[in-house]
Amino acid sequence: MTLAFLFPGQGSQAVGMGGSLAGAFASAREVFDEVDEALGQRLSMLMREGPEDQLTLTENAQPALMAVSVAVARVLKVEFGIDMSKAGYVAGHSLGEYSALCAAGAISLADTARLLKLRGQAMQRAVPVGKGAMASLIGPKTDLALAEAAAAAGSEVGVCVVANDNNAGNIVISGDKAAVDRAIEKAKELGARAIPLNVSAPFHCPLMQSAADEMADALADAKIVAPVVPVVANVTARPETDPEAIRRLLVEQVTGRVRWRESMEWMATEGGVTRFAEIGSGKVLTGMAKRIAPDAESLALNAPEDLDAFAKSVTSGE
Repeated sequence: MTLAFLFPGQGSQAVGMGGSLAGAFASAREVFDEVDEALGQRLSMLMREGPEDQLTLTENAQPALMAVSVAVARVLKVEFGIDMSKAGYVAGHSLGEYSALCAAGAISLADTARLLKLRGQAMQRAVPVGKGAMASLIGPKTDLALAEAAAAAGSEVGVCVVANDNNAGNIVISGDKAAVDRAIEKAKELGARAIPLNVSAPFHCPLMQSAADEMADALADAKIVAPVVPVVANVTARPETDPEAIRRLLVEQVTGRVRWRESMEWMATEGGVTRFAEIGSGKVLTGMAKRIAPDAESLALNAPEDLDAFAKSVTSGE
């Protein structure tokens, strides 16, 4: 059996996240304290108590989601003796790629928190509020070809691209608001449902170039070492361990497509993964995994009882 750990992205945040972990494990509390110290901010209190509108801000949601994921990974290692090297691969959705890299030892926790804070701020600065938009194309007729056709129609009036290829039936487009509106009309003509997303900026599209430039400067100074297990990169959908390639791919990721479906398909076929474990807040990636790789086992690890049951299954070889 080959295991892969998955790390969720923005949208999985919720007030109260990480609370049960912090209550049960000192090692989780240590992670939250380290992140607070690195940011000079009581992010753990915001995660625990809200308000929700502040937690949802990109600059807070990104490091908060990473903190919960890394706390789960730390608990697995300290309390149950399971570290990332037990897996064949790790992968994270958008900001989750930073969580995966941190958990796999490629970037320190403090540096990861600071990088994600900056990433959130840079993304927000890149496009004035109201100028950009994103929309989710869903339904049984939704595939990459339909999404590309819708984005092409939108591109006639502005920037519009496929931002997240999540799974068949769930693809996100991003760009100028007018262009995304046009793409939504086209997607509906082609038989998809289209839902505008309540986001603060048009992520993973060329409008994020200034944010990519900021991240290039920040990542140039960051210490990155080889992870203990290959990280399947969003923009290539292939495993990577070389620190300089990881640095470059993290910059490309800001404007590039999140090739999640392809990443999961590669792990389930070429990578031989038979078990996916989502580490952190929520169960979004677990649902995607079940749709993309139905023959593999998929489970979410975020509550103390989840970790205990998972640890017993790993040690017993199930």
